[in-house]
Amino acid sequence: MEKIFVETTSHTEFLEITSEVEKIVKNSKVKDGICFLYVPHTTASLFINENADPSVRKDIENYLLKLIPEKGNYQHLEGNSASHIRSTLLGSSLSIPLENGSLLLGTWQGIYFAEFDGPRRREVWVKIIKD
Repeated sequence: MEKIFVETTSHTEFLEITSEVEKIVKNSKVKDGICFLYVPHTTASLFINENADPSVRKDIENYLLKLIPEKGNYQHLEGNSASHIRSTLLGSSLSIPLENGSLLLGTWQGIYFAEFDGPRRREVWVKIIKD
């Protein structure tokens, strides 16, 4: 298993990690299989979406902030309930097929790390599973 270390600088931040994942896939020398990614954090997530137009990321961020406001009638005493809910909606793992040594992503797709309780130092765990 490999790890990608992510340094976030904002409370809410989406960082594209596609190139880091591609390097791990290339170094694995696995031609066909699955690239499994996992975030071991309860206020961070992973997602796949368009990486050509940065306004898409901003739209996703803005809508999540509107949908789940920072302040609300939350029971969790640490004050970061909104971060837990946002990360739950996006999820903590991804599975991406590998073919001929490459991630099978669509033309406009990129892999993103989503921070909802930063700034922090985070990890993404990457496991390449051979076919």
